[in-house]
Amino acid sequence: MGHHHHEPKEKPSLKVNRRHFFSQLSIGIGSLALGSLLIPDLFKGPSNEAKALGLGVRHFAPKAKRIIYLFQAGAPSQLETFDHKPTLRKRMGEDLPESIRNGQRLTGMTANQDKFPLMPPKIGFQQHGQSGTWISDFFPYTAKIADEITVIRSMHTEAINHDPAITFFQTGSQISGRPCMGSWLSYGLGSENKNLPSFVVLTSRGKGNSQGLYAKLWSSGFLDSKHQGVLLRSGKDPVLYLNDPEGLSRSDKRHLLDHVSSLNKLHHVETGDDEIESRIAQYEMAYRMQMSVPDVMDISKEPEHIIKLYGEDCQVPGTYAANALQARRLAENGVRFIQLYHQGWDQHGNLHEEMSGQAKDVDQASAALVLDLKQRGMLEDTLVIWGGEFGRGNYCQGKFNPDNYGRDHHPRAFSIWMAGGGIKPGLNYGQTDEFGYNVVENPVHINDFHATLLHTMGLDHEQLIYKYQGRRFRLTDVAGHVVKDILA
Repeated sequence: MGHHHHEPKEKPSLKVNRRHFFSQLSIGIGSLALGSLLIPDLFKGPSNEAKALGLGVRHFAPKAKRIIYLFQAGAPSQLETFDHKPTLRKRMGEDLPESIRNGQRLTGMTANQDKFPLMPPKIGFQQHGQSGTWISDFFPYTAKIADEITVIRSMHTEAINHDPAITFFQTGSQISGRPCMGSWLSYGLGSENKNLPSFVVLTSRGKGNSQGLYAKLWSSGFLDSKHQGVLLRSGKDPVLYLNDPEGLSRSDKRHLLDHVSSLNKLHHVETGDDEIESRIAQYEMAYRMQMSVPDVMDISKEPEHIIKLYGEDCQVPGTYAANALQARRLAENGVRFIQLYHQGWDQHGNLHEEMSGQAKDVDQASAALVLDLKQRGMLEDTLVIWGGEFGRGNYCQGKFNPDNYGRDHHPRAFSIWMAGGGIKPGLNYGQTDEFGYNVVENPVHINDFHATLLHTMGLDHEQLIYKYQGRRFRLTDVAGHVVKDILA
C-alpha cells in the first residue's frame, strides 16, 4: 500500500483513525459497511475527557457516601401520603376554583372535563413524632420514623406525562439520551468496590396500574458505558449472561479473558477508541462479579430479627421488601448508587384500593431500611430518598364518584421524603395551598433536587461537567440551586 504519514502518537483523533482505516481498505460503500460492522463505534466521534473533574475528586467534604433511591414509579398521590388538606374534606364535590387551576395544562385524560369536583382522600391522616409530620394512615411504619425523615411537600416539575417525567427525574432532561444520576455519580466519584458496579438497579412491581420502565433510565448516555447502571434481577441469575457455559473452568475463563484483552489492546492501539478500554474493563468486572454478586444477593445469612424488621416478603425474591434488604447489603459492600423502582402507582381509578395495596408493598420495608442503616451507623452517610415522578390532581378524574375515584397527573406540586446522608431529620419543608394544588412556599424543582443530592455527595453540580459535541453538559443543565435549608 506504500508509505503513509502518521500523526504524532499523542491521542489519535477519529480523523486519523478514518484516514488509517481508509488507507487499509479500498474506499467504497462495501468497505464502509464492513468497517462499521467490525468497529461499531468507528464513526461515533472523538473520545471525550472530563475537562473539569478528575475521577474520585470531591469538591468539598461529603456528608453522604452513597444514595439509595426508592423510586415509586407511576407517581403516588401527595394527598394520600404526606400532604394533609382538610379543605378538600370541607369542600368535597365542589368545583376546583379556576383561580387555583389558573389555566394549567392538563393531560388528554381530563382536558375535556367541564367540571373538576374536589375529592378528599378516603384515608385518614395523623401527626407523628416530635416533628408533628402529617402522614396518612396508609403508612403506619413510615409514621414511626417521622423524626428521621424530612418531607419535602413543594416538589414541582414541568413534565405532565410519565415517560418524560421519570426521564427528567433520572437524567435532568425530559428528552432521552442524557446520563442518569447514578452514571453522573459513578463518573464523578469512581467506584468504592472493584468487585461490584458503582451503580445498581433493582425493580419490583405492585398490583396497581403499572407504567413501563426502560433501560434508558439507568443509561450512561454520552458518558463512558462503564458508568451505566447494572440491573440485578431476582432469581438464580441476578445478572443476565454472567454465568459461564457448562464445562468452562475458572482458569479457562481467565485464560480466555487474557487473550481477548490482548486482542482488544492491539485494536485500541490501532483505532484509539476509548470504548475498547471500557469493554476490557467490563469483561474484567463481569469476571469478578461472578463471585461477588451471588454472595451479596444471598440473604440466607441475615438474622431473624432483620427478616422481621423488613417483613416476611423480604424472603421472596423480586419483591420490594427483598430489594430493600438487598439495597442495604449492596450499600454495605460499597455500591455508590442503588436505585429501586416499584411500579404500580398510576391510580387514574380505584385509587383508594390500589394505593392501599401499593403502600403495603413498600411501607414496612422502606422504614426498615432507614432503621437498619441507623442501627449499623450507616444512616449518617447514606442518603435515602422516597418518591415518584409527579403528584396527582385534587379533583376526581371524570365524573364525581366518592366511592371509586381516581386522580390525574399533577406536576405542579407533590411530596417526597429524604433521610440520612446530611439531610436534617424531622423537617417539613415547603408548602402547598389549602387545595394541595400549587406550591406556595419554598418550591423545589428537579434541578434543585439534583443539585442537593450531588452536594450531599461532595460534588458541586456546576463543576460536574462533561464536554460533548462542543457543549458542556451537567446533570442540572443550566439551572438548579442547592436547598441549603434541609442540609444538616
